[in-house]
Amino acid sequence: MKGPPMFGFLDGVPYVVLILLAVFLLLAPFKPMPHVLEKLIMLKNGDLKKPIDIFDLFFHLLPTILLIIKIVRDVGK
Repeated sequence: MKGPPMFGFLDGVPYVVLILLAVFLLLAPFKPMPHVLEKLIMLKNGDLKKPIDIFDLFFHLLPTILLIIKIVRDVGK
């Protein structure tokens, strides 16, 4: 399956790099609470309203999203 050309750069990125980035950014900062968990709690409570918080959630989830896209593209080949 050939996906949109905008994701073609993912073919050159090794899985190891994406996995390490995803794990690191999902857990960062390590204390007191990972940002992703904090932002997801804010989202659940309806408090995720500031643009900086939305950007922060997206930033921390970006490697995970790219990893999922890469997996879906490779499974479809």
